[in-house]
Amino acid sequence: MNTTEVKGNWNEQKGKLKQKFAVLTDNDLMFEEGKREEMYGKLQIKLGKTSEELHKIIESL
Repeated sequence: MNTTEVKGNWNEQKGKLKQKFAVLTDNDLMFEEGKREEMYGKLQIKLGKTSEELHKIIESL
């Protein structure tokens, strides 16, 4: 999977996450190459979820 595919998939998942969790903003979900874990950490704090819970939520989208 190339970077374009990842960004395309992420845009779709981002929309679904924003629907599920209204508190999330575009800035919360900004995907930067090499900073995925940092973004996940911020989401964990904002949503009050563990890493495992967050990964399951994203995989289920």
